[in-house]
Amino acid sequence: MLLTSTDAGQIALEFLMADWNISEDYREWFTIFNSRLVGESWYIVELGVEGFPDRWFIQVYDTGACDPNYTFISPIRGSEGYIDLPNVPDIVAEVLVSERNAR
Repeated sequence: MLLTSTDAGQIALEFLMADWNISEDYREWFTIFNSRLVGESWYIVELGVEGFPDRWFIQVYDTGACDPNYTFISPIRGSEGYIDLPNVPDIVAEVLVSERNAR
């Protein structure tokens, strides 16, 4: 395995930022919570926004590629409103709202 768990975490974070077209200015809002090796050739990386229960789980292969079919999990349904998002930048709130609504 050429990748470390730190490398996999950074790759997954870059993938999420690119997938949602989030500028570098908002990168600090996203946190790598966990990066664990699964088998011999890929990692599962858990990403989220600090202070929120929402999580993305992204597979990162030893080639450095990410599976575009990542998993998003949140205990908050889109229909429950978004009162928990007033203190985050608009782009971060938009991403969370979109992901919650897509479930």
